[in-house]
Amino acid sequence: MISLTVTALVFGVVFLAELPDKTALAGLVLGTRYRASYVFAGVAAAFALHVTLAVAAGSVLTLLPQQLVHALTGVLFLGGAAVLLMKKDEGDEEIRKPEDQSFWKVSGAGFMLILVAEFGDLTQIMTANLAARYDDPLSVGLGAVLALWSVAGLGIVGGKALMKRVPLKLITQIAAVLMLGLGVWSLWEAIAG
Repeated sequence: MISLTVTALVFGVVFLAELPDKTALAGLVLGTRYRASYVFAGVAAAFALHVTLAVAAGSVLTLLPQQLVHALTGVLFLGGAAVLLMKKDEGDEEIRKPEDQSFWKVSGAGFMLILVAEFGDLTQIMTANLAARYDDPLSVGLGAVLALWSVAGLGIVGGKALMKRVPLKLITQIAAVLMLGLGVWSLWEAIAG
């Protein structure tokens, strides 16, 4: 059974954390050079793989005592909030251009870019934390993958326009505050439990 509350919470946290990430910018660059649907297919497949790995890792954490899991996820969320608040703007990374515009070349370039760039990324770690926190792998996985796909879609189709209207710094600060709140809440549960 999917929990809409958990799915929505995970979606919000992961969406806000991923939006200012380099991946949205990479998607924007790929989307301006190649057919958007081809880019999205590769990017979406890579994000689905990342979420699956993160949820599996988080599910293993649920085998530990609950107080320890709350303390561990609390510390990791606080660390994630600190990373977001101290994050410097990253320059555009060079993206290798596929020699042709075929579906497999373009989607493969998008897949490989995300596979490498996002491995061990903050949102993958957050997804593992959320899977451990809520012990609801399906809801967490669904929320995370929908959030990542949404950010990728925004980046590919219209990221430039969004970034002109909403300051990147504000998005990063909102994500950090949400993570800070989740971290404090998890630590409180570890202490109180």
